[in-house]
Amino acid sequence: MAEFDTIRTATGTRAAQIDQGLRTHMNKVYGTMSVGMLLTFLAAWAVGNNAYMMQTLFTGMTRWVVMFAPLIMVFAFGAVINKLSAAAAQLFFYAFATVMGVSISYIFVVFTDYSIAQIFLTTSIAFAGLSLWGYTTKKDISGWGSFLIMGLIGIIVASIINIFIGSPAVMFAISIIGVLIFAGLTAYDTQSIKNEYLAHAHHGDSEWLGKSAIMGALRLYLDFINMFMFLLQLLGNRE
Repeated sequence: MAEFDTIRTATGTRAAQIDQGLRTHMNKVYGTMSVGMLLTFLAAWAVGNNAYMMQTLFTGMTRWVVMFAPLIMVFAFGAVINKLSAAAAQLFFYAFATVMGVSISYIFVVFTDYSIAQIFLTTSIAFAGLSLWGYTTKKDISGWGSFLIMGLIGIIVASIINIFIGSPAVMFAISIIGVLIFAGLTAYDTQSIKNEYLAHAHHGDSEWLGKSAIMGALRLYLDFINMFMFLLQLLGNRE
């Protein structure tokens, strides 16, 4: 009986440690994401309110480099993440967030400042609710993944094509679908990040946990920024 009580106590202590570790892990994910969002906003605001930089960066071939640089960096990040230390991965993420800010800086020229702030607040509320639901729900939503990824690939391809077509109707449809896809991805990614931590918590691999938190921050950052951009396209007031 005493042996059973000892095992039960040890099991309970281990479970409490995992719960505490999960909270710490998620706090790092959200904290890293928040710093990334701040860097993105500062870079976008600084470039978007500088006429010379806007003229330089969004003219000719430079425009395409600025536009596709974040996408290239995301693919590069996924390819080299296993070779980087946690500190290097975090630095890479912050560099990516800054480049993303430069890439979307045009919003400060196209949309009113009030509209940008309003849509950002709306996105923040929606993101918080969806992420909280993904974290707390007992429902397994892992099955959403394949459908959401297929939809994501579809809107990426459609968006690239529409750069050359320039159809407002197509952009409207892409924006609606995009909001729905990234709303779903917010909940899906949050649950996935949580489950990945729980699956690896027993191993105690601090290096993996550090890089995992950064990758989780990147996933949620992309969900937020894309949902924000699609909502801005749908609801934003133009200058």
